This record gives sequence, structure tokens and C-alpha cells, in this order.
Amino acid sequence: MTLWRRLKPTALALVVPLLLLAFWQVATTQRWTLLIPTPWQVAEYMVDFAKGGIYDDAYSATLVTHLLASMSRVYGGFALAAAFALPIGLLIGRIPTARMLLDPFLQLMRPIPVTAWLPLSMILFGLGAKSAFSLVCLGAFYPILLNTVFGVRSVDPKLFEAASMLGCNGNRQFFKVVLPAATPSIFTGLRLGLGLAWFVIVVGEMTGVPQGLGAVIMDARTLSRTDLVICGMIVIGVAGYLSDRVVVAIGNRLLRWSPTHNA
Repeated sequence: MTLWRRLKPTALALVVPLLLLAFWQVATTQRWTLLIPTPWQVAEYMVDFAKGGIYDDAYSATLVTHLLASMSRVYGGFALAAAFALPIGLLIGRIPTARMLLDPFLQLMRPIPVTAWLPLSMILFGLGAKSAFSLVCLGAFYPILLNTVFGVRSVDPKLFEAASMLGCNGNRQFFKVVLPAATPSIFTGLRLGLGLAWFVIVVGEMTGVPQGLGAVIMDARTLSRTDLVICGMIVIGVAGYLSDRVVVAIGNRLLRWSPTHNA
């Protein structure tokens, strides 16, 4: 019984992927589509993409190179987005004047999709990594910002009253009350922002970068290499999932004091 309790989350998590894999196998072997390779063909090319020795084409044994290139842009853009979004979100959430000054403009800019910024980023930063970096930063910025604002503005007023009764007043309340109470929402924003950073990397690497998973996917589309497209998608999904688990682990460690936190 104890063993089942330990294995149950993993077993349940595998149900949907295995069902999708079975459907994929049936759809390709029964010729429901002629453009999608079978799971075995994709797995075979994934091995070649990782270490070569099977097809020996231009993409053989290049997975690590492309993954590291994309990771540098994703994590760099995410870190820059957090560096801007967190203080701005704290200001908007805490200071009414800052909210009146900044919130209307940011809400006006927020609905503009990242893809719409692609031509402008190429004009401003040129072809290459800088444009990709800027687009990833832009994609991660708003989820972090909005969740930070929400977390600060959702602090229970009774907490301020309790802090005042205990002698915590003025700016001390910001560090002793606001930040701890807003931290769960902030970490939710960081998770969403990092997920969107991986989401946007494909668009960002349409800017002429020679290396990166997004660049591989776009080149594979041009070459009608569906197997390579799917391999790139799988690697992005796995990398994004592992990145999210790291953020969750950090959040769980920092929020052990919170009885309501359950990531």
C-alpha cells in the first residue's frame, strides 16, 4: 500500500502521455496521415539528434549545442524580465500614484502579441541573438508583473493592523508583511513567465540566429523535416518542464511557512 502511494502520482501522470502515444502510433501506422512520422521514427531521429551515428546529417549530434543556445536566451531573457517586472509590480501594487502613472500604459501594451513585436525587434536590435533575447524578455515580463501586482494588492488589511499592534510600522511593514504575503503570487508569476519564455523562444529564434531549438524547428519546417520538428518540440517541452520543477522546488523551500502553499 505504501509503495502504491509513492508510485501513484507517477502512474497517473503517465496515463495521458501514453494514451496520446498510442493514438499517435495508430494514426501513423493506419495511414490516417502521411505527413507525420511514427513514434519509433521520431525516437530514432532523437537519438541521432542527440549523439549522431544514424543519419549523420547537418543536425546529427547537435542537440546539446542548440539546447544550450536556447537556454541562454530563455534564462537570460527571463532574468531580465524578472529584474524589471518585480520592482515595477511592487510599486504599482503598493503606491497608488505609481499605479495611476504606469498601469494604464502597461495594460495598453499588454494585449500586443509577441509575434507583432518581431519586425520591430529586428529593426531595433538587428538579426540575431539580441532580437531573440528581447522577445523572450517581453514574453516573460507581463505574467510576472501582473501576478506581483495581484499579490501585493491582495494582502489582507488585517495583517497591517496586527503588525501595527506589534510595533511594526512604516516601511518595515513592506518587508515584514507585504513581501511575505505576496511571495506565493510572485512565484506563480515566475512560473508562468518562465513557461512563456520557453513558449516564445521559437518566435524569438526566427530572427536569424544560427543555433537554437527554435531555429532548428524553423529550418526543419522549411525542409519538410517533420521528425526534426517533433524532436525540437519534445526537447523544448522537457526543458520547460524541468525548469518549472526547479522554480517550484525553490518556491516550496521558501514558502514552507505558508500553510496554504501547495505547488
